Amino acid sequence: MSGMKDSDVLDTVRDSEKQKLQPPRKYKVILNNDDYTPMDFVIEVLTTFFNMDSDRATDVMLQVHQNGRAICGVYTADVAYSKVDQVNRYARDNEHPLLCSCEQE
Repeated sequence: MSGMKDSDVLDTVRDSEKQKLQPPRKYKVILNNDDYTPMDFVIEVLTTFFNMDSDRATDVMLQVHQNGRAICGVYTADVAYSKVDQVNRYARDNEHPLLCSCEQE
């Protein structure tokens, strides 16, 4: 052979694998404003699904109200889409038109 030991080959394989690995893409979960969902319900959603304390939830709710939308958190795709589905289902179950969406960061 060319004088390479098994450990040298293994190190070369590990190095090439490290170069190929990239962190997973992140997605922003966004709440969108509407004219009908009560502010208290938005705060409830933010504390329930995004683990925000009431002060942070109030700040985010005001961003939604004033800017038309706000980022609730940044997650991997599976978590982001799960949160969007949970929030939208919860809003519909409570007869509110609140819309949650996600965008790639």
